Amino acid sequence: MSELYDLLRDAIIDERPVVLVTVIEGPNTGAKLAVELDGSNSGTLGNLELDRVVGRDAVGELEAGRSGVRHYGVGGQTNESDLSVFIESFASPPIMLVFGAVDFTAALARAGKLLGFNVVMADPRAMFATVKRFPMVDKVFVAWPDEVFDIYADRLGPNDAVCILTHDPKFDVLAVQRALATDVGYIGVMGSRRTHAVRLKRLSEAGVTPVEINRLMAPIGLDIGSRTPEEVAVSVCAEIIANRTGHAAPSLRDGDGTIHRVVEG
Repeated sequence: MSELYDLLRDAIIDERPVVLVTVIEGPNTGAKLAVELDGSNSGTLGNLELDRVVGRDAVGELEAGRSGVRHYGVGGQTNESDLSVFIESFASPPIMLVFGAVDFTAALARAGKLLGFNVVMADPRAMFATVKRFPMVDKVFVAWPDEVFDIYADRLGPNDAVCILTHDPKFDVLAVQRALATDVGYIGVMGSRRTHAVRLKRLSEAGVTPVEINRLMAPIGLDIGSRTPEEVAVSVCAEIIANRTGHAAPSLRDGDGTIHRVVEG
């Protein structure tokens, strides 16, 4: 048990995300398992298969910065409830920075909250960037990208996301440049292929390299035929998940032609 607490202590001191799972009801009540994002673990809940299944789910909760109770069978069966565990995540929720107070912002913010993101929205136009328009957002800034990145740049890592939804080159080029200077795991930029081609020219003129450009997911979202703000939000969040987990998915960035297809009846 001392090794488990050593792992937990060291991870917290080093600010590495770690999750502690405790059996709170059922066989082996009180048994504990500590797991890090890379799968490193210590302790046991009773058997290897239970440890594997619960550990996998615990990492998922850790990635989302969530804590809570889950139920399993004694062999890790997810459709049984012989035992209950408390999953305690020691990590801040991932951050989603959304730039632009546009029609798609509210839908994306709601979807981001569903995935456990701490959603921050920024736009320099005070009449549009209001809590009344975006009550689901955790923090609303009436600010330019520099002001927001000065606060959040050092906090952004592989599990965080930057979504740039504006079409104003004075705003989105600056936001892209500042996002590329961070370790954020996902940078998505909205706009048509024509809009993005113009943006790429401006970024190149600003000194952004092809390697850096390759980090951008633009046009933003997976190629699932989305049209409404809600559908686009689903495609963006799905792309964020695919990007984080390393799964191949049909991104709009990698296709050609119109990004909004007409469905004939």
